[in-house]
Amino acid sequence: MILHAYFARRFAKSFFLIFGIFFLLTAMIDLVEQNRKMSNYDVSLDQVLGLVLLNLPAGLYEILPLIMILATVSLFLALARSSELVVARAVGRSGLKTLLAPLAVALLIGLVSVGMMNPIVASTSKRFEAVAESYRSGGVDTLSVSAEGLWLRQGGSNGQTVIRAARANPQATELFDVTMLAYAPSGPDGEGGGPLRRIEAESAKLVSGAWALRGVKLWPLGEGINPEALAEYHDSYSLPSTLTEERIRDSFGDPSAIPVWELPAYISQLESAGFSARRHMVWLQMELARPLFLLAMVVVSAAFTMRPARFGKTGQSVLVAIMLGFSLYYIRNFAQVLGENGQIPVMLAAWAPPVAALLLSTGLLLQMEDG
Repeated sequence: MILHAYFARRFAKSFFLIFGIFFLLTAMIDLVEQNRKMSNYDVSLDQVLGLVLLNLPAGLYEILPLIMILATVSLFLALARSSELVVARAVGRSGLKTLLAPLAVALLIGLVSVGMMNPIVASTSKRFEAVAESYRSGGVDTLSVSAEGLWLRQGGSNGQTVIRAARANPQATELFDVTMLAYAPSGPDGEGGGPLRRIEAESAKLVSGAWALRGVKLWPLGEGINPEALAEYHDSYSLPSTLTEERIRDSFGDPSAIPVWELPAYISQLESAGFSARRHMVWLQMELARPLFLLAMVVVSAAFTMRPARFGKTGQSVLVAIMLGFSLYYIRNFAQVLGENGQIPVMLAAWAPPVAALLLSTGLLLQMEDG
Protein backbone atom coordinates (compact mmCIF):
# COMPACT_ATOMS: atom_id res chain seq x y z
CA MET A 1 0.00 0.00 0.00
CA ILE A 2 2.88 2.36 0.79
CA LEU A 3 4.42 1.63 -2.61
CA HIS A 4 1.09 2.31 -4.33
CA ALA A 5 0.87 5.67 -2.56
CA TYR A 6 4.46 6.46 -3.58
CA PHE A 7 3.85 5.75 -7.26
CA ALA A 8 0.55 7.67 -7.17
CA ARG A 9 2.26 10.68 -5.62
CA ARG A 10 5.08 10.60 -8.18
CA PHE A 11 2.59 10.39 -11.06
CA ALA A 12 0.51 13.27 -9.70
CA LYS A 13 3.63 15.43 -9.40
CA SER A 14 4.62 14.63 -12.98
CA PHE A 15 1.14 15.42 -14.26
CA PHE A 16 0.83 18.78 -12.53
CA LEU A 17 4.39 19.78 -13.47
CA ILE A 18 3.71 19.14 -17.16
CA PHE A 19 0.26 20.73 -16.84
CA GLY A 20 1.93 23.88 -15.48
CA ILE A 21 4.48 23.92 -18.31
CA PHE A 22 1.74 23.65 -20.92
CA PHE A 23 -0.25 26.31 -19.08
CA LEU A 24 2.59 28.79 -19.54
CA LEU A 25 3.32 27.76 -23.13
CA THR A 26 -0.34 27.92 -24.15
CA ALA A 27 -0.77 31.30 -22.46
CA MET A 28 2.24 32.82 -24.24
CA ILE A 29 1.24 31.43 -27.65
CA ASP A 30 -2.36 32.56 -27.24
CA LEU A 31 -1.24 36.00 -26.07
CA VAL A 32 0.64 36.49 -29.34
CA GLU A 33 -2.28 35.13 -31.36
CA GLN A 34 -4.96 37.24 -29.67
CA ASN A 35 -2.77 40.33 -29.88
CA ARG A 36 -2.41 39.74 -33.63
CA LYS A 37 -6.14 39.21 -34.12
CA MET A 38 -7.09 42.33 -32.16
CA SER A 39 -4.38 44.57 -33.61
CA ASN A 40 -6.89 46.18 -36.00
CA TYR A 41 -9.34 47.03 -33.22
CA ASP A 42 -9.23 49.43 -30.31
CA VAL A 43 -8.37 46.80 -27.70
CA SER A 44 -5.98 47.37 -24.80
CA LEU A 45 -3.40 44.91 -23.49
CA ASP A 46 -5.52 44.28 -20.39
CA GLN A 47 -8.44 43.27 -22.57
CA VAL A 48 -6.23 40.96 -24.63
CA LEU A 49 -4.97 39.34 -21.41
CA GLY A 50 -8.58 38.85 -20.38
CA LEU A 51 -9.27 37.05 -23.66
CA VAL A 52 -6.22 34.84 -23.13
CA LEU A 53 -7.38 33.83 -19.65
CA LEU A 54 -10.86 33.04 -20.97
CA ASN A 55 -9.44 30.91 -23.79
CA LEU A 56 -6.86 29.02 -21.70
CA PRO A 57 -9.17 26.41 -20.08
CA ALA A 58 -10.46 25.22 -23.46
CA GLY A 59 -6.94 24.83 -24.83
CA LEU A 60 -5.69 22.89 -21.82
CA TYR A 61 -8.80 20.70 -21.77
CA GLU A 62 -8.22 19.78 -25.40
CA ILE A 63 -4.62 18.64 -24.82
CA LEU A 64 -5.27 16.64 -21.64
CA PRO A 65 -4.51 13.32 -23.44
CA LEU A 66 -1.10 14.67 -24.53
CA ILE A 67 -0.37 15.86 -20.99
CA MET A 68 -1.33 12.42 -19.68
CA ILE A 69 1.04 10.72 -22.14
CA LEU A 70 3.96 12.97 -21.24
CA ALA A 71 3.30 12.62 -17.50
CA THR A 72 3.42 8.83 -17.81
CA VAL A 73 6.60 8.97 -19.90
CA SER A 74 8.21 11.32 -17.38
CA LEU A 75 7.26 9.08 -14.46
CA PHE A 76 8.52 5.77 -15.83
CA LEU A 77 11.69 7.21 -17.33
CA ALA A 78 12.54 8.64 -13.92
CA LEU A 79 11.74 5.33 -12.21
CA ALA A 80 13.83 3.44 -14.77
CA ARG A 81 16.86 5.71 -14.38
CA SER A 82 16.77 5.37 -10.59
CA SER A 83 16.30 1.59 -10.90
CA GLU A 84 13.15 1.79 -8.78
CA LEU A 85 11.29 -0.32 -11.34
CA VAL A 86 13.99 -2.99 -11.07
CA VAL A 87 13.65 -2.98 -7.29
CA ALA A 88 9.85 -3.18 -7.54
CA ARG A 89 10.11 -6.20 -9.81
CA ALA A 90 12.73 -7.77 -7.53
CA VAL A 91 10.28 -7.78 -4.61
CA GLY A 92 7.68 -9.53 -6.77
CA ARG A 93 5.62 -6.56 -7.99
CA SER A 94 4.63 -7.02 -11.63
CA GLY A 95 4.42 -4.21 -14.15
CA LEU A 96 0.62 -4.29 -14.16
CA LYS A 97 0.49 -3.98 -10.39
CA THR A 98 2.96 -1.09 -10.50
CA LEU A 99 0.66 0.62 -12.99
CA LEU A 100 -2.41 0.43 -10.74
CA ALA A 101 -1.57 3.58 -8.75
CA PRO A 102 -0.94 5.81 -11.82
CA LEU A 103 -4.14 4.46 -13.36
CA ALA A 104 -6.11 5.35 -10.23
CA VAL A 105 -4.73 8.90 -10.33
CA ALA A 106 -5.46 9.16 -14.07
CA LEU A 107 -9.03 7.98 -13.50
CA LEU A 108 -9.48 10.56 -10.75
CA ILE A 109 -8.12 13.29 -13.02
CA GLY A 110 -10.45 12.16 -15.80
CA LEU A 111 -13.50 12.24 -13.55
CA VAL A 112 -12.57 15.68 -12.19
CA SER A 113 -11.95 17.00 -15.70
CA VAL A 114 -15.40 15.88 -16.89
CA GLY A 115 -17.29 16.79 -13.73
CA MET A 116 -15.62 20.10 -12.88
CA MET A 117 -13.35 21.30 -15.67
CA ASN A 118 -15.91 20.70 -18.41
CA PRO A 119 -18.44 23.23 -16.98
CA ILE A 120 -15.61 25.74 -16.48
CA VAL A 121 -14.48 25.31 -20.08
CA ALA A 122 -18.06 25.67 -21.34
CA SER A 123 -18.56 28.88 -19.39
CA THR A 124 -15.22 30.49 -20.31
CA SER A 125 -15.51 29.48 -23.98
CA LYS A 126 -18.95 31.05 -24.28
CA ARG A 127 -17.74 34.21 -22.54
CA PHE A 128 -14.62 34.32 -24.73
CA GLU A 129 -16.68 34.20 -27.93
CA ALA A 130 -19.05 36.89 -26.68
CA VAL A 131 -16.27 39.26 -25.56
CA ALA A 132 -14.19 38.72 -28.70
CA GLU A 133 -17.19 39.36 -30.95
CA SER A 134 -18.07 42.52 -29.03
CA TYR A 135 -14.51 43.82 -29.56
CA ARG A 136 -14.64 43.03 -33.27
CA SER A 137 -18.11 44.26 -34.22
CA GLY A 138 -19.56 45.98 -31.17
CA GLY A 139 -22.46 43.53 -31.10
CA VAL A 140 -23.01 39.92 -30.16
CA ASP A 141 -25.02 37.30 -32.01
CA THR A 142 -26.31 34.60 -29.71
CA LEU A 143 -28.77 31.78 -29.96
CA SER A 144 -30.34 29.71 -27.20
CA VAL A 145 -33.04 27.10 -26.97
CA SER A 146 -35.46 26.84 -24.06
CA ALA A 147 -38.85 25.36 -23.29
CA GLU A 148 -40.45 28.57 -24.63
CA GLY A 149 -38.84 28.09 -28.05
CA LEU A 150 -35.88 29.51 -29.89
CA TRP A 151 -34.24 32.78 -28.79
CA LEU A 152 -31.86 34.63 -31.08
CA ARG A 153 -30.12 37.96 -30.70
CA GLN A 154 -28.39 39.72 -33.56
CA GLY A 155 -26.21 42.75 -32.98
CA GLY A 156 -24.42 45.38 -35.01
CA SER A 157 -23.99 49.09 -35.56
CA ASN A 158 -27.75 49.50 -36.17
CA GLY A 159 -28.59 48.18 -32.71
CA GLN A 160 -29.73 44.89 -31.23
CA THR A 161 -32.68 42.74 -32.25
CA VAL A 162 -34.09 40.02 -30.01
CA ILE A 163 -35.92 37.26 -31.87
CA ARG A 164 -38.17 34.54 -30.45
CA ALA A 165 -39.61 31.72 -32.52
CA ALA A 166 -41.82 28.83 -31.52
CA ARG A 167 -39.95 26.46 -33.83
CA ALA A 168 -37.43 26.43 -36.67
CA ASN A 169 -35.97 24.27 -39.38
CA PRO A 170 -32.88 22.19 -38.48
CA GLN A 171 -30.50 24.91 -39.74
CA ALA A 172 -32.33 27.72 -37.86
CA THR A 173 -32.53 29.67 -41.11
CA GLU A 174 -36.33 29.56 -41.26
CA LEU A 175 -38.34 30.49 -38.17
CA PHE A 176 -42.06 30.12 -37.49
CA ASP A 177 -44.41 32.06 -35.20
CA VAL A 178 -41.81 34.81 -34.83
CA THR A 179 -41.65 37.81 -32.52
CA MET A 180 -38.89 40.42 -32.97
CA LEU A 181 -38.02 43.34 -30.73
CA ALA A 182 -35.60 45.89 -32.22
CA TYR A 183 -33.55 48.25 -30.03
CA ALA A 184 -31.77 51.47 -30.95
CA PRO A 185 -27.94 51.54 -31.01
CA SER A 186 -26.07 52.23 -27.79
CA GLY A 187 -25.40 55.84 -26.99
CA PRO A 188 -22.00 57.51 -26.52
CA ASP A 189 -22.09 56.71 -22.80
CA GLY A 190 -22.35 52.99 -23.60
CA GLU A 191 -25.91 52.61 -22.39
CA GLY A 192 -28.26 50.57 -24.57
CA GLY A 193 -30.88 52.33 -26.67
CA GLY A 194 -34.59 51.94 -26.09
CA PRO A 195 -36.95 49.70 -28.08
CA LEU A 196 -37.78 50.95 -31.58
CA ARG A 197 -40.37 48.49 -32.86
CA ARG A 198 -42.00 45.16 -32.32
CA ILE A 199 -42.63 42.77 -35.16
CA GLU A 200 -44.73 39.62 -35.27
CA ALA A 201 -44.63 37.34 -38.30
CA GLU A 202 -45.91 33.94 -39.33
CA SER A 203 -42.48 33.01 -40.66
CA ALA A 204 -39.01 34.47 -41.18
CA LYS A 205 -36.49 33.12 -43.66
CA LEU A 206 -32.84 34.12 -43.61
CA VAL A 207 -31.71 35.34 -47.03
CA SER A 208 -28.60 37.24 -48.05
CA GLY A 209 -28.29 40.16 -45.63
CA ALA A 210 -31.86 40.12 -44.30
CA TRP A 211 -34.77 38.23 -42.77
CA ALA A 212 -37.63 37.77 -45.26
CA LEU A 213 -40.82 37.93 -43.18
CA ARG A 214 -44.32 36.72 -44.11
CA GLY A 215 -47.62 37.69 -42.52
CA VAL A 216 -46.20 40.66 -40.64
CA LYS A 217 -47.64 43.01 -38.06
CA LEU A 218 -45.38 45.89 -36.98
CA TRP A 219 -45.78 48.17 -33.95
CA PRO A 220 -43.60 51.31 -33.62
CA LEU A 221 -42.43 51.83 -30.05
CA GLY A 222 -41.51 55.07 -28.37
CA GLU A 223 -42.58 57.64 -25.85
CA GLY A 224 -45.88 59.45 -26.40
CA ILE A 225 -47.26 57.24 -29.18
CA ASN A 226 -50.02 54.66 -29.38
CA PRO A 227 -48.38 51.55 -30.87
CA GLU A 228 -51.66 49.80 -31.71
CA ALA A 229 -53.05 52.83 -33.50
CA LEU A 230 -49.92 53.09 -35.64
CA ALA A 231 -49.57 49.36 -36.26
CA GLU A 232 -48.84 48.26 -39.83
CA TYR A 233 -49.70 45.06 -41.68
CA HIS A 234 -47.54 43.63 -44.44
CA ASP A 235 -47.78 40.45 -46.47
CA SER A 236 -44.00 40.50 -46.72
CA TYR A 237 -41.30 42.53 -45.01
CA SER A 238 -37.50 42.59 -45.10
CA LEU A 239 -35.50 43.15 -41.93
CA PRO A 240 -31.74 43.76 -42.41
CA SER A 241 -29.48 41.21 -40.72
CA THR A 242 -25.76 40.49 -40.55
CA LEU A 243 -26.40 36.85 -39.68
CA THR A 244 -25.46 33.95 -41.90
CA GLU A 245 -26.23 30.26 -41.66
CA GLU A 246 -22.66 29.62 -40.52
CA ARG A 247 -22.86 32.20 -37.74
CA ILE A 248 -26.15 30.78 -36.50
CA ARG A 249 -24.73 27.27 -36.55
CA ASP A 250 -21.66 28.42 -34.65
CA SER A 251 -23.87 30.15 -32.05
CA PHE A 252 -25.59 26.99 -30.91
CA GLY A 253 -23.92 24.17 -32.81
CA ASP A 254 -20.82 23.79 -30.62
CA PRO A 255 -21.69 21.26 -27.90
CA SER A 256 -18.52 22.10 -25.96
CA ALA A 257 -20.11 25.44 -24.99
CA ILE A 258 -22.70 23.60 -22.86
CA PRO A 259 -21.77 22.04 -19.48
CA VAL A 260 -21.97 18.27 -19.50
CA TRP A 261 -24.50 18.33 -16.65
CA GLU A 262 -26.89 20.44 -18.75
CA LEU A 263 -26.48 18.54 -22.02
CA PRO A 264 -29.28 15.96 -21.52
CA ALA A 265 -31.89 18.68 -20.93
CA TYR A 266 -30.48 20.77 -23.77
CA ILE A 267 -30.68 17.80 -26.14
CA SER A 268 -34.36 17.36 -25.26
CA GLN A 269 -35.01 21.06 -25.88
CA LEU A 270 -33.23 20.92 -29.24
CA GLU A 271 -35.32 17.97 -30.37
CA SER A 272 -38.52 19.66 -29.18
CA ALA A 273 -37.62 22.78 -31.17
CA GLY A 274 -37.10 20.72 -34.33
CA PHE A 275 -33.28 20.66 -34.41
CA SER A 276 -31.05 17.65 -34.83
CA ALA A 277 -29.27 16.94 -31.54
CA ARG A 278 -26.92 14.28 -32.91
CA ARG A 279 -23.78 16.39 -32.48
CA HIS A 280 -24.66 17.06 -28.87
CA MET A 281 -25.45 13.40 -28.20
CA VAL A 282 -22.07 12.33 -29.61
CA TRP A 283 -20.29 15.00 -27.56
CA LEU A 284 -22.07 13.96 -24.38
CA GLN A 285 -21.09 10.31 -24.79
CA MET A 286 -17.52 11.25 -25.70
CA GLU A 287 -17.22 13.35 -22.57
CA LEU A 288 -18.49 10.44 -20.48
CA ALA A 289 -15.89 8.22 -22.17
CA ARG A 290 -13.03 10.71 -21.64
CA PRO A 291 -11.75 9.15 -18.36
CA LEU A 292 -11.47 5.78 -20.11
CA PHE A 293 -9.52 7.37 -22.97
CA LEU A 294 -7.12 9.01 -20.52
CA LEU A 295 -6.54 5.60 -18.92
CA ALA A 296 -5.68 4.24 -22.37
CA MET A 297 -3.11 7.02 -22.84
CA VAL A 298 -1.42 6.02 -19.58
CA VAL A 299 -1.25 2.35 -20.54
CA VAL A 300 0.06 3.18 -24.05
CA SER A 301 2.89 5.26 -22.60
CA ALA A 302 3.69 2.70 -19.92
CA ALA A 303 3.91 -0.11 -22.48
CA PHE A 304 6.94 1.54 -24.13
CA THR A 305 8.63 3.24 -21.17
CA MET A 306 8.18 0.73 -18.33
CA ARG A 307 11.50 -0.96 -19.01
CA PRO A 308 14.99 -0.80 -17.47
CA ALA A 309 17.19 1.98 -18.82
CA ARG A 310 19.98 -0.47 -19.63
CA PHE A 311 17.91 -1.88 -22.50
CA GLY A 312 18.62 1.30 -24.45
CA LYS A 313 16.59 2.87 -27.30
CA THR A 314 14.79 5.05 -24.78
CA GLY A 315 14.32 7.87 -27.26
CA GLN A 316 12.76 5.57 -29.83
CA SER A 317 10.41 4.10 -27.24
CA VAL A 318 9.26 7.56 -26.14
CA LEU A 319 8.71 8.64 -29.76
CA VAL A 320 6.70 5.51 -30.55
CA ALA A 321 4.57 6.00 -27.42
CA ILE A 322 3.79 9.62 -28.31
CA MET A 323 3.06 8.80 -31.97
CA LEU A 324 0.77 5.94 -31.01
CA GLY A 325 -1.04 8.19 -28.55
CA PHE A 326 -1.53 10.84 -31.26
CA SER A 327 -2.80 8.18 -33.66
CA LEU A 328 -5.40 6.99 -31.16
CA TYR A 329 -6.41 10.61 -30.51
CA TYR A 330 -7.01 11.26 -34.22
CA ILE A 331 -8.90 7.99 -34.60
CA ARG A 332 -11.13 9.16 -31.77
CA ASN A 333 -11.73 12.48 -33.54
CA PHE A 334 -12.43 10.68 -36.82
CA ALA A 335 -15.00 8.47 -35.10
CA GLN A 336 -16.59 11.63 -33.67
CA VAL A 337 -16.99 13.06 -37.17
CA LEU A 338 -18.53 9.81 -38.41
CA GLY A 339 -20.93 9.80 -35.49
CA GLU A 340 -21.96 13.42 -36.02
CA ASN A 341 -22.63 12.73 -39.70
CA GLY A 342 -24.80 9.72 -38.84
CA GLN A 343 -22.53 7.19 -40.55
CA ILE A 344 -22.06 5.15 -37.37
CA PRO A 345 -24.19 4.89 -34.20
CA VAL A 346 -23.62 7.45 -31.44
CA MET A 347 -22.51 4.92 -28.81
CA LEU A 348 -20.09 3.27 -31.24
CA ALA A 349 -18.54 6.62 -32.17
CA ALA A 350 -18.05 7.63 -28.55
CA TRP A 351 -17.07 4.42 -26.81
CA ALA A 352 -15.38 2.24 -29.44
CA PRO A 353 -12.14 4.32 -29.73
CA PRO A 354 -11.35 4.48 -25.96
CA VAL A 355 -12.28 0.82 -25.42
CA ALA A 356 -10.21 -0.28 -28.43
CA ALA A 357 -7.32 1.95 -27.33
CA LEU A 358 -7.38 0.49 -23.83
CA LEU A 359 -7.47 -3.09 -25.10
CA LEU A 360 -4.70 -2.42 -27.61
CA SER A 361 -2.46 -0.73 -25.06
CA THR A 362 -3.09 -3.47 -22.48
CA GLY A 363 -2.10 -6.09 -25.06
CA LEU A 364 1.09 -4.16 -25.85
CA LEU A 365 1.91 -3.87 -22.17
CA LEU A 366 1.42 -7.59 -21.60
CA GLN A 367 3.60 -8.34 -24.63
CA MET A 368 6.35 -6.01 -23.41
CA GLU A 369 6.19 -7.33 -19.85
CA ASP A 370 5.63 -11.07 -20.24
CA GLY A 371 6.41 -11.71 -23.93
